[in-house]
Amino acid sequence: MEQAADNRFVIIGCADADKEAIARPTITYAQDAWRRLRKNPIAMASIVVLVLMVVLVIFGPLLCGWEYDYMQPTLKNLPPSAEHWFGTDMLGRDIFARVCVGGRVSLLIALVCTCVQVVVGCAYGGIMAYFGGWVDNIMMRVIEVMMSIPYLLVVIIVMMVLDNSVPSLLVALCVTSWCNTARAMRGVILQLKSSEYVMAAQSLGAPARRVILKHLIPNTIGILILNTATSIPNYIFQESTLGFLGIGLQPPNTSLGVMISLGQAAMEFYPLQLIFPAAALVLIVLAFNLLGDGLRDALDPKLRK
Repeated sequence: MEQAADNRFVIIGCADADKEAIARPTITYAQDAWRRLRKNPIAMASIVVLVLMVVLVIFGPLLCGWEYDYMQPTLKNLPPSAEHWFGTDMLGRDIFARVCVGGRVSLLIALVCTCVQVVVGCAYGGIMAYFGGWVDNIMMRVIEVMMSIPYLLVVIIVMMVLDNSVPSLLVALCVTSWCNTARAMRGVILQLKSSEYVMAAQSLGAPARRVILKHLIPNTIGILILNTATSIPNYIFQESTLGFLGIGLQPPNTSLGVMISLGQAAMEFYPLQLIFPAAALVLIVLAFNLLGDGLRDALDPKLRK
């Protein structure tokens, strides 16, 4: 084989500054997750849909110019028109304004319940896992007792004792909602508790509160985000189901579930009164679920199938 001549190559050398130069800046975990999320067109489309839905539920009644509870008996059961975009219901109320306000109520209920679930479940599960022993056993038995009671029975009892209002529904949905989150957090923190940085903090005399808040909870942010993204559509669907069954909110309160229940009664002659709130419910729940799948892949690529 012919040996290459030395004049074919040029030695360019390397300065000391070039050795220390960073060719590509490092990125944080959040930046890397956002980059992967942007590459998911379905997740990005879900974000756009959710932003539009949030804008509509906040400013929708102002756009159409009608109050959601304003009755016009002479204009009842009208089809969609330039004046009433989704038509009117059996009492002459504008359906578009009612869908916007109903979606606002459903989203508010879902957000509050999700916040309670995440905060209480995270704190409860963190205490169980960190202290262990008899504390873990007692707190775990409490969760098992609460989860042994049928969920629908709890909701019915709470709504019977209180009333069919938004605060009562929030209490009913939040009574046992945090149990699954607490169990999930317990499993995650049990794994993190044996990591080197936690053991180092404990050996340096860091108090339990500091270890939990500084070392354990921040490393569960990804799981909490996924839990939040999947819990919101579940609560929206639960509220709508309860309203449809007549257990949740009742008129004159409005929500997507209440509107679907009222639309079902008029479905035979005026199907659009059911289709519009049902379509809004499906769109919101589907967008949140697709966004949750995208967040799962972005925050933890190992979970991809």
